[in-house]
Amino acid sequence: MFLENRLAKIVDRVKAEQAIPLRLELWNGRTFELGPRPRVSVAFPRPSALRYFVWPDLMKLGEAYVEGRIHVQGSLKDIFEVGELYARKAAHASRLAGIRRVVSHSRSRDRKAIQYHYDVSNDFYALFLDRNMVYSCAYFRSESDSLDLAQEQKLDHILNKLQVKPGEMLLDIGCGWGALIMRAVKKYGAIATGITLSQNQYDYVSRRIREEGLEGRCEVRLQDYRDVPGEGTYDKIASIGMFEHVGFKNLRLYFTKIRSLLKDGGVVLNHGITSVDPESRSVGLGAGEFIGRYVFPHGELPHISLVLSEMAQARLDATDVESLRQHYARTTGMWASRLERHRDRAIEIAGDKRYRIWSVYLQGCSYGFEQGWMTIYQVLACKQGGPQQNPLPLTREYMYRSG
Repeated sequence: MFLENRLAKIVDRVKAEQAIPLRLELWNGRTFELGPRPRVSVAFPRPSALRYFVWPDLMKLGEAYVEGRIHVQGSLKDIFEVGELYARKAAHASRLAGIRRVVSHSRSRDRKAIQYHYDVSNDFYALFLDRNMVYSCAYFRSESDSLDLAQEQKLDHILNKLQVKPGEMLLDIGCGWGALIMRAVKKYGAIATGITLSQNQYDYVSRRIREEGLEGRCEVRLQDYRDVPGEGTYDKIASIGMFEHVGFKNLRLYFTKIRSLLKDGGVVLNHGITSVDPESRSVGLGAGEFIGRYVFPHGELPHISLVLSEMAQARLDATDVESLRQHYARTTGMWASRLERHRDRAIEIAGDKRYRIWSVYLQGCSYGFEQGWMTIYQVLACKQGGPQQNPLPLTREYMYRSG
């Protein structure tokens, strides 16, 4: 009765502050409605489940949902938005702030984290990604752009920014399912190498390279960025949606390694999610903890100021910085909707728990980027110290050429 009575007091307090379209249904038949016309219903099969809703945060609510401690009805969009509103109104004020955790990023730990996230199943990711299997922020030139078109526009936006030319050596750090390196070879005439720590991705890209007849011009390796051989080997380097796994402690090493791999006059584009907090603290209200536990183990998001500082310390000269926050809100929203449409197949492939993790994560990302909880930047930089310190054109106009 203690938890039930505590919940009743919290419900009264929340309702007095703001109506929420949420219905809570207890195992004993008692119900609480926090607002008219509830869009989300939560059923508690046993008293112990109430603890997630007494002084909650997004970690606790997410855990209850993912672990099946509660039964929830409603669309993914409504479930997340209503849950976030309830947590914000009912939580301790101290839970609203994020925290900064610094963890070790050894080769083995990073490999396990990557494999946990990416080696779910290629078929699972194909349910919600575009036809080219691009698992990073798309680039929308208009609100009517399809996901397929927006992802191809993103690939071209990156390769145009880098000014990739025929015969140039391109390295893609964290190449995913290979879309960027294959487009760089086929459309821009580059000689491209991609590296990944995911066995599933490596197998997929190896097969696609053979099927497309790109051997000799396109290569994929199962390799850590710290182990890429050579010095002054590559004209251009791209790192798309990977440096979130690098860790605060390794940022200097990461950018220094990139500089060593670049030829004089070489250019790098780093594309990644960043914290909006100047101290690089995680997303608050328990959202960062949920992502760390269930989605991206050991992931760390630096603020853009830290990214630029570490680049400068590694003698990379940042020449262009572009925020794609609105683009990622749209991208992840599309992913969440597509996954929800394929719910039954997703559960068949990866299991009910994995579906719940990814569905709430993707919907939460869309909401978080929309609300400015986190952001994402593309940073273009040139290698300092060579005879051509900045080989790029005088203006940004070249980045927006079509086709």
